[in-house]
Amino acid sequence: MSSKPKLELIPGGRVEDVPSPCINVCRMDSQTGWCEGCFRTIDEIACWSGATREDKLAVLAKLAARKSSIAP
Repeated sequence: MSSKPKLELIPGGRVEDVPSPCINVCRMDSQTGWCEGCFRTIDEIACWSGATREDKLAVLAKLAARKSSIAP
């Protein structure tokens, strides 16, 4: 009998889903190339629905650094 790794449950989604960081403020900043709401690039946004869990987690890891690089 094999044991499967325990996966986190995402409310309202499948266990493998990674929620989108979109906050419905969809404007691209011309200087950074990032969305002003979620800080993703247009390519990251366009590829999100087809991206693997690992790719999504990699994008999410970049967002905090991007947010902190923008002066308030």
